[in-house]
Amino acid sequence: MKVSDICSRDIRFCTPDTNLAEAASIMWEQDCGIVPVVDEKKNVKGVVTDRDICMAVATRSLLASQITASQVMNGKSYTCRLNDDLRTAMRTMAENSVRRLLVLNDAGELSGVLSLTDAILASKDSKSARTGDMTWAEVVPIVGAICRPRNTEAKASMGRSPALAGTHA
Repeated sequence: MKVSDICSRDIRFCTPDTNLAEAASIMWEQDCGIVPVVDEKKNVKGVVTDRDICMAVATRSLLASQITASQVMNGKSYTCRLNDDLRTAMRTMAENSVRRLLVLNDAGELSGVLSLTDAILASKDSKSARTGDMTWAEVVPIVGAICRPRNTEAKASMGRSPALAGTHA
C-alpha cells in the first residue's frame, strides 16, 4: 500500500503570520490536528498542532488571535513521499514519535498529510488483508512506539497501577 492511497490530500495551510485563532479554525473546518506553515512560495517552514495552540494559549497572557503561527510552530517537520510504501512512512513516524507526516510530491511540494489515524483506518485484520495491506498486528507496535512518553522523567512519574503489574505496554 502506498502513502498516496490513504493520505489526506484536501489540506489547508497557513503562513507564519497567521494567528492561532485562524489556525484553530482551519483545524476545526478540516477536522484535523495539524496545519502546515508555508512561506509565500509555499515551501514548508514548519507545522502548528492543536497541542501547540492549547499550550501557547494556556501559558501566555494572550488570546489566540494575538499569537502567530511563527511564535509556536515546530520548525522541524517530518515528511514522506506520495509514492512511499506505507510501512516506510510508519517507520518514520515510530522512529520520530510523531503522529503525522507531511506528504510531498516528486517535486518536493506539499501534497497531503498522512496521519496515524489514516493508517489505523486503512489497516486490516490478518484474515481480510490482501497482499500489501498493513495489518492491525503491524500497526499496534507502531502506535505503541509513537505514544510512548519521550523522556525518562515522564516515564518514571507515570508509574504502573496494580492492575497493570506484570503486564507490558
